[in-house]
Order: sequence, then structure tokens, then C-alpha cells
Amino acid sequence: MKIAVMGGTGLIGSQVVKFLNEAGHEAVPHSPSTGVDLISGDGLAAALEGAGAVVNLTNSPTFDEASIAWFQTSMDNLLAAAAEAGVGHAVILSIVGVDQVPDLDYYRAKVLQEDVLKAGPVPYSIVRSTQFYEFMPAVMSWTSDEHTVRLPATRVQPIASADIARAVADTAAGAPLNGTRDVAGPEVFTLDQLGRITLDAKGDKREVVVDDTAGMFAAVKGDALIAGPNATLATLTYRDWIAAS
Repeated sequence: MKIAVMGGTGLIGSQVVKFLNEAGHEAVPHSPSTGVDLISGDGLAAALEGAGAVVNLTNSPTFDEASIAWFQTSMDNLLAAAAEAGVGHAVILSIVGVDQVPDLDYYRAKVLQEDVLKAGPVPYSIVRSTQFYEFMPAVMSWTSDEHTVRLPATRVQPIASADIARAVADTAAGAPLNGTRDVAGPEVFTLDQLGRITLDAKGDKREVVVDDTAGMFAAVKGDALIAGPNATLATLTYRDWIAAS
């Protein structure tokens, strides 16, 4: 099957393309660098020609309120073009617990993305993932200085990007779920615990200080980001991943 992968040159997308092609599909990566722009619509019709499925892994350039309009426009354009091209399956990557964090503009934007897909004209699948292992350095950088890293004690269940990409590829190659599939890592940590493990693995002597007002994840309450009992759990642990990275 020919599968168009929007955002196919990024961290997740490039791996999705690799896994799909290894499985015998014709996965084609698309992004603004290849002449396909979901906001302007440029290149969309050509990218979707002959595709049996489309995977949308594109992301808003900001995490603020502007992300809401970005996802609305990008999804409207993609679904209209996919319906016109006769694409039979549209897949997006979302976030476990995304609908339980209304105080974050970006999470509200991702909920809107899901809702637009559900109401659209193309059979669909939503893959919801927990946070990526690869994002931990960026999360720590938001609230750190040369001596300390301030992190909230938010509970998270992170997962390697390769395991997310494999789940997205498998979903895209299958029949539309017209529903949601959750994927998560094998272990639950508080974010400050994860910070200490990260610093220790890198030989970084800074101290992690619990600050429940620090960074974007301070807005998350309780177990909102923890996967439910029906989630698919990966096996690669954070310690094993960081030791190999």
C-alpha cells in the first residue's frame, strides 16, 4: 500500500517511514522541505494521489494558543484533500490523557485535532502516546540553570520514540480503528525522578529540586498522563534507553 506520511522527515515520521517500507509498503515522507504544506495546502493533492492511507505527524510550531488555529487549519486542509483523493484511512498521533489537561493550550489544540478527525469524511485511527524519552532534555532545559533543575512531581509513563513509531506504522498499515489506541512505556516515574536518572546517566552534577509550579507539566494533575489498562506497553526501559543513547 502507498502511505503518505506528513511530517515524515521528523523524529517520529522518519522512523514510521522506515518501518512501513521494511514491511513492504511504499511509505513516502512529506514536509515543507519536500514541498508539502498543510497550512497553505501546497503540494497536498499530489502527495495524496494514489495513497491508501495518510499519517499526519506534523506539529504546531508553538505550544501556545496559536496552536489551536494551526491544528484546525492543517486538519481541515488535509482531510479535504484526502477525501478528494479517495484516501481510505487517516492516522494521527496524539497524547495519552490529552483531554484531561484543559489548562494547557497545546493539549486543547490536540483535542481539537482529534475531534476534527473524528468528525471528518475519512475513516480514521488515533494513536495516543505518553511522553517521549527523547524530550526529557528539552523538558529539563525549560526550568534549569547552572546549579539546579526544577521539575514538578508530575507522574509520567514515558516511551522511546522508536516504540511509538512502530505502533503508528502498524496502525497505519491496518484497517481504520475509527477509535483510539494508547501506547505507553513500561514504567511510571515522577518527573523529578526522571530528571535525577537523566542527570546521573550523563554525569551531570546539578541538583533536581521539586517545584510543582515549574514548566508546562506543572499544569498536569494526578494520573492524567498515565496510560489506562488497555494500553499497549513497550518493553524498553528508560535506563536501558539512556544507557544506549
